Amino acid sequence: MEVRLINHTPDPERTVAAAARMCYSPIGAKRIMEDFSDEEVRNFLQKLIQMGHLSPTEHASFTFSISGSRSMSHQLVRHRIASYSQKSQRYIKEGEFNYIIPPSIRDNPEAEKVFIEEMENIKNAYKRLMELGIHQEDARFILPNACETNLICTFNTRSLYNFFKLRCCTRAQWEIREVAQRMLEEVKKVAPILFEKAGPPCISEGICREGDMSCGRIKHIKKSI
Repeated sequence: MEVRLINHTPDPERTVAAAARMCYSPIGAKRIMEDFSDEEVRNFLQKLIQMGHLSPTEHASFTFSISGSRSMSHQLVRHRIASYSQKSQRYIKEGEFNYIIPPSIRDNPEAEKVFIEEMENIKNAYKRLMELGIHQEDARFILPNACETNLICTFNTRSLYNFFKLRCCTRAQWEIREVAQRMLEEVKKVAPILFEKAGPPCISEGICREGDMSCGRIKHIKKSI
């Protein structure tokens, strides 16, 4: 698995702060950006997020390079307020595809053996279909969810808030949760104020919406406050 932030809006926090301030200022955004001190940007953004006035955060976007299983990517692309480009199994031959082994299988030697054997069987079946004249756009139907894929995705800040609320939660599937956590680590490096409170609801809002299925972390968070 790989998650890298490969591009983002220049000076994302100042951009968001200027967009929000401009709504209540007679001067333009460029002048506001020049006049804002770093401390003013911090205070303004913290107040903005606390008030829930999030539309200005949509002016900052972040682009990631991600690799993982097709199972993970199927979950990722369900987040519709984002842009995606993904490695095509229609045009790229996958006879020697890499695959992701879940930790629960890797930790069980017998299960791992069964898994790897089946991956090799699928590779051989895929190659045989190609030998029989089947084009890869149809041969790909035999490929597993474990098959590794590469994609680029771009989110704005507000969409990332929602993504992190859902996918950083311990109730999320392990691989998409790990991807989300790495994405959060990446954006915090370039926009620590914007993403200071980002994460699952127990972190971002101090509540848990999972009911009887809660992991129980919210109790420990409340005790530490």
